Amino acid sequence: MTALPCPITLHNLSVRYDTDTIIAPLTHTFAAARWHVILGKSGVGKSTLLRAIAGLIPYEGTITRDPPGLMAQHDDLLPWRSARDNVTLGASLRGEKADNSRAAQLLADVGLAEHAHKYPQHLSGGQRQRVALARTLYENRNLLLMDEPFSAVDAVTRYQLQNLAARLLRGKTVLMITHDPAEALRLADHLYILDHGLRELPANSDPAQLLEALGA
Repeated sequence: MTALPCPITLHNLSVRYDTDTIIAPLTHTFAAARWHVILGKSGVGKSTLLRAIAGLIPYEGTITRDPPGLMAQHDDLLPWRSARDNVTLGASLRGEKADNSRAAQLLADVGLAEHAHKYPQHLSGGQRQRVALARTLYENRNLLLMDEPFSAVDAVTRYQLQNLAARLLRGKTVLMITHDPAEALRLADHLYILDHGLRELPANSDPAQLLEALGA
């Protein structure tokens, strides 16, 4: 049985590069099994915060969380591996036997059942992001960290991927970075702005109010 997701708890989390403070001490708890979306101007440290929570960069303070899955803006598919083999990449890196039937099912879930044996160069941008989503789901993590995962595709594909992710990640704890207020309002159970701290706004905020809060 899969364990229930845990909250993400940050206590006095800070990130510094040399003498520059990128993330000032931050204490916050992100509720489990909810979709948390963070907006903010470029350069305020959104991706830095996500990378710290992922354990990819040094930080001070404490972070308590489930082991995370990570989905970034770029799909980072390996061109010499088929779609199916990209989905099972994590297992290969760990020296585990790939569960090809599960990978095939996940590719079917994201609408790519007939593309499992294609290589990335033969897939569209939207299809590549679907493979990346299937790869993330293959890891079966309760926590998903998503850094602008749909920003590199066209508007229609982005809308489709948002719907797909919302359906397939139901019940997971999701922490997502985006620059798109409309995307944030569509997906968020909890909506935040990062700017000299983390400020929560109502998830049903009016778009005009959200833009005003962002300083637009």
